[in-house]
Amino acid sequence: MSTVNFLAQEKIWFDKPRYDEAERRFYERMNGSSQTTQDVGANTILQDIARARENIQKSLAGSTSSSSAADQGELISRIKSLELENQSLHKVVDDLRAALSKLESAAPSVPYTNGTTVQQKTSAPVKEEDDEDDDDIDLFGSDDDEEAEKLKEQRLKEYAEKKAKKPTLIAKSSILLDVKPWDDETDMAKLEECVRSVQADGLLWGTSKLVPVGYGIKKLQIACVVEDDKVGTDMLEEEITKFEDYVQSVDVAAFNKI
Repeated sequence: MSTVNFLAQEKIWFDKPRYDEAERRFYERMNGSSQTTQDVGANTILQDIARARENIQKSLAGSTSSSSAADQGELISRIKSLELENQSLHKVVDDLRAALSKLESAAPSVPYTNGTTVQQKTSAPVKEEDDEDDDDIDLFGSDDDEEAEKLKEQRLKEYAEKKAKKPTLIAKSSILLDVKPWDDETDMAKLEECVRSVQADGLLWGTSKLVPVGYGIKKLQIACVVEDDKVGTDMLEEEITKFEDYVQSVDVAAFNKI
């Protein structure tokens, strides 16, 4: 067989497109099976994700329902407390109304000329007293002004006489004087006589005694009562020291208000 005849009988080259198509389909079928496996895995993951989302939504819905139930319970309790408070307030208002109606019914009423009555106010007696005081006031004067003036002068005169007769409180003091002689040879009886010879309005001499000083010398201690407005200690010392023959010095031993 010649080469040309051999090639004429060979059909493989003429069937190449069919083989190419078969090869293409073969590879497509291979690729399609792997892609199907991948799609199955992807679908499984998506289903897991969907189930997780569904569980999350269910849990959220449950928590929301529980919180809303708690809020609703709190709201109901508040409403109940407000209702109780409202009832107590209604009771207080009713009690006040009852007390007010009792007071209104107890108050006396005064009839009007048209037949209606009104409650008499407690200030009515005060108003009547004010009306009486207004009646006593003469706005236009009266003819008895001269007599009233004379009566006023007479009362003032009587008050002045009464005040003049009333004894006034006289301020007095009790004074204790120490009168010292020159020496032990001084006549103490004569010295006391000189002291008592001092007389003045508001001066009254009291008791006296001799008090030893030392070395046989004695001083005269004499008491007196004086009116403060008329006699003072300076005047007594000045008058007593005038007796120079007997008196060396005069001291105030005690001074008390009476």
